[in-house]
Amino acid sequence: MATVFFYLLIAIILHALIQEYILDKINRRLHLSKTKHSKFNESGQLATFYSFSFIWGCSILTNEEFVTNPTFLWEGYPHIHMAFQVKFFYICQIAYWFHALPELYFQKVRKEDVPRQLYYICLYIFHITGAYVLNLHRLGLVLLVPHYLVELLFHASRLFYFSDENKQKGFTLWALLFVITRLLTLTVSVLTFGFGLSRTDNQGFSLAEGNFNVLTVRMTCLSAICLTQAWMMWKFINFQLKKWREQSQIQASKKKAVSPKSRPSKKDSRGETFLKNQSCYNELENLKRQTSVRLE
Repeated sequence: MATVFFYLLIAIILHALIQEYILDKINRRLHLSKTKHSKFNESGQLATFYSFSFIWGCSILTNEEFVTNPTFLWEGYPHIHMAFQVKFFYICQIAYWFHALPELYFQKVRKEDVPRQLYYICLYIFHITGAYVLNLHRLGLVLLVPHYLVELLFHASRLFYFSDENKQKGFTLWALLFVITRLLTLTVSVLTFGFGLSRTDNQGFSLAEGNFNVLTVRMTCLSAICLTQAWMMWKFINFQLKKWREQSQIQASKKKAVSPKSRPSKKDSRGETFLKNQSCYNELENLKRQTSVRLE
């Protein structure tokens, strides 16, 4: 716990350095509104963290050979012995997400954004800490790396969008990878808890040995992952529907602005010509009267 607290303080310092020397300078050039300013800072911090964690996680996966042999996810469970870089990775992850809680106060996040950020911060702490405590760090690492890639793409696309609203192609790629990652997460989780761990020889519950391979724990972990993925898909669908409505409204307003002015009908044109002829006739009559008066 002391180690986590130490790296939590380091995360706070790094957060302040990135904010002051990078994000604040960019914000001054872009002249963003208060809402976009807050979201830009959030995406800037998270994009930096996700990129670093993704590269670090990929290097661990290639060294530990988790991807080439999926049976490593459950073979030899409980995985008590952990490589140094894997343990250090998890400690840094837990410390970072715990540091995000006081940062909500330090960064003076808007009240409207606090519940949304609290949701995903608590979910990260719950899942990462659970994988570390239950000795499921192999599964957690395999699921975190593609998830961080998708989140990195989203926040990078949002940063480009704030700099230029025409740059929205990144969101299309993010939407595709988001759905694929959710399916991949569910598949790997069901494969690990439903087939892998349930068929291993070392079944039982023992705190001393770090063994949590019982049906109750397996079903709880699988249910937590499935519910989280369902919640994320629900948020994703609402986000896409909102974006589609906004785009349709913008296109409709553009069509109204570009559409040509309504032409007068034949009846209106005939009426206008009649009035013009009538006015000309009246002017001629007035001229005749004036000339007749002058002659008299």
